[in-house]
Amino acid sequence: MEPTQDIREKFGRFRILVVGRANAGKTTLLQRICNTTEKPEIFDREGNKVGTDLDFYQRGYHNIENELVFTSNQGFVFHDSCGFEAGGEDEFTKMKKFVLDRASTTILKERIHAIWYCIPMDEFHRAITKAEERFFSECDTNNVPVIGVFTKFDALWDDAYGQLKRSGLTRRECSNRAPERAREIFADAKIWDRLRETQYPPKDCVCVAGMEKDSGDCVPLVESTTSALGEEAMQMLLISTQRTNMALCIKYAVEK
Repeated sequence: MEPTQDIREKFGRFRILVVGRANAGKTTLLQRICNTTEKPEIFDREGNKVGTDLDFYQRGYHNIENELVFTSNQGFVFHDSCGFEAGGEDEFTKMKKFVLDRASTTILKERIHAIWYCIPMDEFHRAITKAEERFFSECDTNNVPVIGVFTKFDALWDDAYGQLKRSGLTRRECSNRAPERAREIFADAKIWDRLRETQYPPKDCVCVAGMEKDSGDCVPLVESTTSALGEEAMQMLLISTQRTNMALCIKYAVEK
């Protein structure tokens, strides 16, 4: 196994394509991963700074090739696919080309290592739209693993609380049982089942909640992505880059 420093010199930073509709909680998720509330800096492919106006960027004035980097953890490079989810043919074609090019490029430092497809649970009744159907039926990501990230999962807690309250339980009982009931609502909706039946299903799915809070737990997402990578060098690159849980670094080092 190569030392971490050698891996970084060979492969560069850990690069992730983030996919998902507007207001899917993508930025909040990335901020939690990088342990910051600051907006990312935006660079073009040549490393020139484009700006920090993420709101302007996300309204469509963007390029999927651009790199989003948080100063709190510059070991991660994120790419935002925003655009094709609205149904634009041109944007979908660009996204597919980007995935194909960056999955197979011989320039190792420009390869993407993982794709996070974010699906917000505050709209769980329409979780799988035509955009999701098309992505998972047409987008062959080669060896790049896709993780389905069900964001804003705490929105289901509110629905669960309401159901439990109507059943006659006390407020405390509702609060205690809401997370479990939310998982039941999610299972009954068969969202994960539908994704697994597609032509190019995600490798795994993770539910995340409270990403806007310091207590938001994104470790399951890091662990899921690590397992999906398969290649040990890439696993080491991700584990050494993330800073949300040092225990994860220790655990991985011991296991290996």
